[in-house]
Amino acid sequence: MNWVETSKAIQEGTVSLGIELGSTRIKAVLVTHDFNVIASGHYVWENQFEKGIWTYSLDAVWQGIQRSYAQIAADVQGKYHMTLTKISAIGVSAMMHGYLVFSKSGTLLTPFRTWRNNMTEQAAEELTQRFQFNIPQRWSIAHLYQAILNHESHVDEIAFMTTLAGYVHWVLSGKKVLGMGDASGVFPIDENTGNYSASFLDKFDNLEDVARYRWTIRDILPEVLKAGAPAGTLTRDGARLLDGKGHLQEGSVMAPPEGDAGTGMVSTNSVRKRTGNISVGTSAFSMIVLDKPLEKVHRDIDIVTTPTGAPVAMVHINNCSSDVDAWANIFKEFAERLGVDLKPDRLYETLFLATTKADFDAGGLINYSYLSGENITKMPSGRPLFVRDPHSSFTLANFIQTQLYAAFAPLKMGMDILKKEEQIKADVFVAQGGLLKTQGIGQQVLSNALNTPVTVMSTAGEGGAWGMAVLAVYARLGNGSVTLEDFLDREVFMNPDSVTSNPDPNGVAGYEEFMKKYQAGLPIESMAIRCF
Repeated sequence: MNWVETSKAIQEGTVSLGIELGSTRIKAVLVTHDFNVIASGHYVWENQFEKGIWTYSLDAVWQGIQRSYAQIAADVQGKYHMTLTKISAIGVSAMMHGYLVFSKSGTLLTPFRTWRNNMTEQAAEELTQRFQFNIPQRWSIAHLYQAILNHESHVDEIAFMTTLAGYVHWVLSGKKVLGMGDASGVFPIDENTGNYSASFLDKFDNLEDVARYRWTIRDILPEVLKAGAPAGTLTRDGARLLDGKGHLQEGSVMAPPEGDAGTGMVSTNSVRKRTGNISVGTSAFSMIVLDKPLEKVHRDIDIVTTPTGAPVAMVHINNCSSDVDAWANIFKEFAERLGVDLKPDRLYETLFLATTKADFDAGGLINYSYLSGENITKMPSGRPLFVRDPHSSFTLANFIQTQLYAAFAPLKMGMDILKKEEQIKADVFVAQGGLLKTQGIGQQVLSNALNTPVTVMSTAGEGGAWGMAVLAVYARLGNGSVTLEDFLDREVFMNPDSVTSNPDPNGVAGYEEFMKKYQAGLPIESMAIRCF
């Protein structure tokens, strides 16, 4: 759309807003009906480790959303010389899982417990055995059951449990609902009914520790909605909360709130069966939409769903880019001591391009990027750790290569389970995330790690906020007669701009050598956790 057409769309309110609350950044994008971003805003935030729990305050949630929206409004005013007053559709997405519980009066009963907390091992194990279905520690139901097993006093007062996206949607619209993909990280979903598994709900309520409470699990869970279903409208109070200046009108169609896994699938056009996608950031996850059930229960493979309810095998790792970022900051400080001001893009480009001179096995260097615990390697907490022996080739190129290799190592371990034990693999993965933006370096490392082609689309830089805006458009159009898969193919990704990296045989072999040392050295990480 040209400037005149975009201005008209803003004036008529035929624009849609996508908001995503990620681990390190809250982002909002405003799109036209052709899915082009015309304004964006963001807010940087960090989780806090308080009293042994990784958390974010709800005040920070709203501060971040309001500042992101204010940037969009200012962007619109500056570019198009008009005030943003009408938005046709809004969608909210956020990091999945975790634990947000409220009383009957709407009071938060305990600080938000994020996906990053490895504190529900007993509950996750017991529920997995009872359901014969993998319940990861991150899932909301595991957090709830652990709180029950711990006899936490707040449990008796619970009237509503939701995710971060579900909470924001509830405040903006008054509706206690979840999109199907996000709901699948709260409690197992039955593909046939498109709802929580009735048999598992009954089994949970019949647990001896649960039966003594006056609520049932059905009482406190949000309603499950399929992508495209109406999920309420923006209320007057919600509009005032988004736009502190009071210009935004109420009435925007609200899309079912989704998790970052669902928006990752949408933004990479990976919702059809047998497609795969990867999102890399503070954490990382890979997903393959299944065309058949897994042969057995795997503790390192989550079964979630697409926003339309198809089962997805998901490998989730708690740590990915944070340690890379930490080391990059060290190099930035060193540059500043030399009087050089390196902007982030130049900093990462300089470091990543150094790997073109690295040894394929990263010179024998090993890194463990664990700022928090890691389920796949059975680490209960995090100790970032760099290891080398006297004979390692300790060069800048190998050091940065090691950081990139380590960022994807647990993901590879999980994907190897699917490939070797279930004979499930994707022909190609469509990936998104900051580590993949620098001239294909991270993209090639990921392709070598998984021994699978990896495609990055030009839209991937907008990430989940853009994917959520697409879902908002889908909800506004009321495309119940068109599947989400067809909508994405025919309307959104007709001519995708993308680049694909194929596995390099030497890189694949080198990464395998790295993984042998990485897995052999895991006891070092365990010892570090015990001693420090």
